[in-house]
Amino acid sequence: RGKALQPLFKVSYSCSKVGDPRPGHPYKGGNFCAFLPHNKEGLKTAKLLKKAFECGLTFQIKSCNGEERVTWGLIPHKTSWDGGKDRNGYPDAQYLHEVSTVL
Repeated sequence: RGKALQPLFKVSYSCSKVGDPRPGHPYKGGNFCAFLPHNKEGLKTAKLLKKAFECGLTFQIKSCNGEERVTWGLIPHKTSWDGGKDRNGYPDAQYLHEVSTVL
């Protein structure tokens, strides 16, 4: 296994805004970790993911059992270095191509 980039996102507790499931209600944040290979394509993808994060596209707020919480948005992220595609991990030969297409 080669070197990996490991972006970590920390999302604080806050209040939801217009367009979220319950605007004005507090939501629970969390720590979110993703994995990218440390190579040319992985670095390019990391830049695109950073831009998506800055535009507010990385996460969404969902209601679960009456509680609002932050979850991953529609952009696919690898949350494990192994386990394969079925477990949001590697190996997944198409991931970098797929995520670049989404971004």
